[in-house]
Order: sequence, then C-alpha cells, then structure tokens
Amino acid sequence: MRQILTSAFFLTVGTVAFAENLTVLTETPDGIPPGKQFEVYLKQEFYRHVDRRLEAYEAVKTRADCEKWQTERREFFVRQLDGFPQRTPLGARIVGRLEGKGYRVEKVIFESRPKHHVTANLYLPKTKPPYPAVLVPCGHSHNGKAAGQYQRISILLAKHGIAALCYDPISQGERYQMLDYEKDHTHFRTAKWLEVPHPRVQYVCTVEHTTAGLGCILLGSNLAQYRIWDGMRAIDYLQSRDDIIADKIGCTGNSGGGTLTAYLMALDDRIVAAAPGGFLMTYRRLIDTKGAQDAEQNIFGQVAFGMDEADYVIMRAPKPTLICASTRDKTFPIEGTWPLFREAKRFYTRLRYPERVELIEADAPHGFTIQTREAAVQWMRRWLLGIEDVVREVDKLPEPLDDKTIWKLSDGDWTNKELQCTTEGQVLLMPGEKSVFQLNAEIEKRLREKRTAEWRKLTAAQRRDLVRKTIGCAAGCRTVTQKDDSKDERGEKPACSAVGKIQRDGYTIEKLVLIPETGIQLPALAFIPAKPNGQACLYLHGESMKVDAAPGGPIELLVKQGQIVLAAELRGIGETETGHDKRDYGRGRFGRDVQEIFLAYLIGRSYVGMRTDDVEAWARFLARYKTTNDRENELHLVAIGEAAIPALHAAALDAERFASVRLRNMIASWADIVRTPENLNQAAGVVHGVLKHFDLPDLIDLAGANKVRIEEPLDVVGNPLPSK
Repeated sequence: MRQILTSAFFLTVGTVAFAENLTVLTETPDGIPPGKQFEVYLKQEFYRHVDRRLEAYEAVKTRADCEKWQTERREFFVRQLDGFPQRTPLGARIVGRLEGKGYRVEKVIFESRPKHHVTANLYLPKTKPPYPAVLVPCGHSHNGKAAGQYQRISILLAKHGIAALCYDPISQGERYQMLDYEKDHTHFRTAKWLEVPHPRVQYVCTVEHTTAGLGCILLGSNLAQYRIWDGMRAIDYLQSRDDIIADKIGCTGNSGGGTLTAYLMALDDRIVAAAPGGFLMTYRRLIDTKGAQDAEQNIFGQVAFGMDEADYVIMRAPKPTLICASTRDKTFPIEGTWPLFREAKRFYTRLRYPERVELIEADAPHGFTIQTREAAVQWMRRWLLGIEDVVREVDKLPEPLDDKTIWKLSDGDWTNKELQCTTEGQVLLMPGEKSVFQLNAEIEKRLREKRTAEWRKLTAAQRRDLVRKTIGCAAGCRTVTQKDDSKDERGEKPACSAVGKIQRDGYTIEKLVLIPETGIQLPALAFIPAKPNGQACLYLHGESMKVDAAPGGPIELLVKQGQIVLAAELRGIGETETGHDKRDYGRGRFGRDVQEIFLAYLIGRSYVGMRTDDVEAWARFLARYKTTNDRENELHLVAIGEAAIPALHAAALDAERFASVRLRNMIASWADIVRTPENLNQAAGVVHGVLKHFDLPDLIDLAGANKVRIEEPLDVVGNPLPSK
C-alpha cells in the first residue's frame, strides 16, 4: 500500500538537529507541479490522437468514405472485445407474473452463457399481440431492474403499445459477482452510507465492474464484452417469442445503461431504433471533466485508433438514433454532447438521412428523468409503430413542478422482492452458477495451454520481441539523450542532470533528474560512497525513493559496503504520482491514479510498458555513472511493490544487464488476478492481452531464474505468500 511520506529526515550532529530535504523535482517552466506532470503528459498524447481523428473525420465525404469509416471502427471494436462467444441454448423460463395498471410483467431467467444466468422483467402491453420490443439495459443502480427510473421507462413503453425487457447487468440487482458467503451485510463495504440490495452483497457495482474488468483486460478482452453479450442474448430471447415482432427491436438506457445502449446499437444491426441517454459526449470533454470511467467504459486503444464516442452513433448510421441529454447533468456535461451530436448529424446528412438522428436536452439533472423517458418512448413509437404523437407519463401535473414531485408522481409500482426472479435473490446462489471470475478462469486455462506451447517454440530473442510488443515497451527508443563521451552500446546516454547534494557520514547523496522522454521528469537520489567498489544498485521502491533512504536504513547498508545506490522513481510513483482519483469510486481499491491508468489504456499504453522504459533508462544511466574508464558498473536491481513488475520486465528484456535481481512484494502470477474473485491495487500492473502470450513466471525464467530472487511475495489482495 502506498504511504504518505514526508520529504525530510531529521539528523543529529553533535547536539544540533536539522532537517534533510530529499525532494528533487520542482515545477516545470510552464508551472506544472510534479504531481501533475504525468497526467499532463498523458493528456497531451490523448489530445494529439483526438485531433488526428477529427482531421480524418473531416476527410470523410463520399458514401464510400462513410462506409469505410463505419466498417473499420466496427471491426476494431469487436477485435478489442476479443470477439463474442458462440451462441448456446438460452434455457429461458418464465418464473412469475405480475399484473399492473395497463400492463403486465413476466419475470424471466435465461442463460447468456452456459451456467451464467440473466435476470429480467418483461413488461407487456395489455393490448393484442404481437408487439415491437425495446431492450432496457440499466445504469449503475444497485438494485438493477428494480430501480424506479427503469420501472418507469418500462411501464411507459408497455402502456404505449411496446414491450420492454429490462434486465440486470452484471454486478447489479440479482447478478452480483463477489458475494460474501460467510456473513450478511446491511451496507456496502466501500459505501457505508448505502444499503445493500441483498445481505450477501458487499461491494458497489462500480467496484465489482472494475475488479472483474482487470481480469478481462489481462485476457485481451473487456468486461464490456460480457455486458454487450448479455444484451445481444436478451434480443435473442425477445425474437424467440411469438408475441414480439422480431424485426421491430429498440434499445434505450441511461448513464451506464446509456453506455450499453451505445455499444449495442453500434454492434447489433437488429436494433432498429435507439435512444441512449445520460452518457454520450466527446472524449475530450469527458477527460477534461470527470476523467476515465469504469473498466467497461474504456476500450483498449480506441482513442489512439480514432474511435470517439460519436462513432457509436456513426457506426449505425442511418438507423434512427435519439441522443438524450440533460442541461444540468454534472456527470456527463451537456457541453460535450452537442459537439458529438453535430458530428453525428453531419455524418447522417452525408448519407441523406439527417432526420434520423436527433438530440433532446431536458432541463434536468443526470438521470432517466420524466422528460427523457417521454422523449424515448415517443421516438420508439415513431420508428417501431409508425405513430407520431405526444407521450405523457402523467396527464395532470401540479404547478410548480420540481424534480422531487416528478419522482414521487411517477414512482414504480413494484418492490425489489416482487420483481425478483431467483429464489434466493442472487444468481450466484443458484446451484452450478458460474461467475465472471469463474468464466474468465476457464478462458485463462485454455489460453495457458496454448501460450505455454507457443512460448516454448520461441527463441530467447523472439520471446523478448513478443514481450516488448505486448507491453508497448519502446526499447529505450524514446529516451531523450545528451551528447557525451560516455555512451552505452546503443550509442546514447540518457539525459540526466544533478540538481543538488547532501553530505552524510561517509557518503554523499546527489539529487538527479532524468528525462526518459519529452514531457517526463523522473527524480532519483544517488547514494555515493567515499570509495565505490565498482558495483551499483538500482533501487526502485513502489511508493517513493525516500522510503528506505533514512540513515541506518536498507539503502545505507548497501552504501556502507561500497555500492553506489540509485534510489530512483518510475513515472506515477512518488513525486510524480497523480493521486487525485476525482471520483474515488473504489475507495482506494485500484490505486489513487486509476483514472490515469485508464486514460493510458484508452490511448493504447500500459503503465507496465512505460515504467519498463523508465527502468531501462535508469539502468543505462547507472551503468556509466561515476565511472572513470570504459568499464561499466556491475549492476544489481532491487524493486519493491508497484515497481517490481516493470523491473522484472526490464530484467527479462536485458538479462545481461543485471548481476542480480531482487523483487519484493510482487504477486506470483497475473493469472491469479483472473482466477481470484477479489483484488486490490492491481490496476497499474495489468497489461491488455498479456495472458495470451506469457505470465510473470515466464519472465523470471527469461531474466534468469538463478539470479532472480522473489522476497515476501503477496497475493492479489496484498496478503503474504510463502517465499520460494
């Protein structure tokens, strides 16, 4: 776990005590403080990708151009999700019925994958069938389909002649994936002011989404694949019914349900009319305001590829799409929605169907409010029933009307228990049910067999090439260099400057700043003994270079033996840690810099890859540091906590560089993140698709198992494991 560290140590000389300032970095000439520099670096790269996409968008003119744009993005989207599984029997069954005023409800359970059930409520008109149908994926409501706003949109659709299938997403309603089987809970562990929808539920839906999402990332997929597939199978279920018109399917949802509506409408051609709400906005505005969202709302490399949120609408053009937004939405600001709508409108116009994409802006806060519900139903009636009329949820409203009044007047009819589909209230309590974690573990097992066989066929050089490509490591190519007589075998020396010195008993501390690439500054403290013995240790702590720097600490013990010790930091650690996590939805479960981790993910970068570059740059510098002849220092590598995985990569990629490697507080395997239904602070160490190619034990072998020592290993929630 990261600690809050002071920048000074107190030393006593005789009877005089004084503070020792070990802080290295200061503001840049542009006034950017150290804790913001990495964030600014990532945003600048992000902006470049966004600008390139807009340039490419402006070059789309002809129908052929439009079709190419759509095809490329749809194929990319599916590829980044790792495709979809085979369709298997739904095993659908109706487990209960309810009678409402002007509508009726059937409680439905079906399997989107074998032994993986979806719970849903089908709202049906009381008129004569068949009916068109609208899929209603829920937003981030803890009680899923039972939330009032999702009941209301479903009831309103049914009362206006359209069936509505509202289903629980993963980790909501009856489909939580991280149950506590030992004890009951009344409130969420990470949001103690919120009551749980079921006694066995312990974490809010967003925590579950990202926890499971990290395992999906390692497999080269995304939690969005599970959620999109649930929706596609829900459409399969609707089309299997005689009372539903199979070619008249719509989809509408708000917030997280708006995300799912956007994904589904882009990828499933069966959705004739769509009304995504409370979600769509430009990525530029999103990153500048709220920052990157949950795991399923970030597709790997999509911004780098040139796929913005407008493309979810554009991909389905010219199918009818209504963008629902709100003036006072602070979660997804309206200022980001209008530019997106303009892009979509221009694209639809190029295809000669400008009337098929519209935007409504309700003077309301975030939520599936009465205004957006009415607009969505009116849109569905236009395109699914061919009826153009005004839809009103409540005929007579009191004056003045406020949000609380709207909520009360249109409240849903049913309680959570009445709408419940399972006997025990959670699908995971059903015999034989498989969670996302179990399904991912099965996928990992199949991948393990394949990757092991493929890894064995490769030479050491081919393995290293594969590692670099997978993690996005630049092989030191980005390193800013300086002209100097002392260059390494690459013909370059990393640009590093000394910015201060501190004298201690028997050795000197030199403050250093390394520039591994433009826009990044990394600090270090070089501990230089009076008589160096030709050995040097690169000491990387995952919290800060200052942690073990106190007199009498681990670093000083090495220095007293004659080693030069470079206590260095990698980007996003210590002085350059962003640490703001604006939303803090995980209460520290994914690292305080989780939004920057997902921002990097959106532009196709991994923290592991970037930090491996940093380790290599520091190692090249240290090899020549304080040498007076052509002979390099003999290097030793020590890495602790969050720095351990990048250090292991650097050691594996340049096995001859280090005489010894000590890795402390590192997990044993990425596969453990996939298999274990809980993890803590692992986001910075995951790499998209890495388990298709190799795992951490493979890197240990590549680095040289005889010189790699694993100390005090941890499991994926931070508990000690037996040392090997």
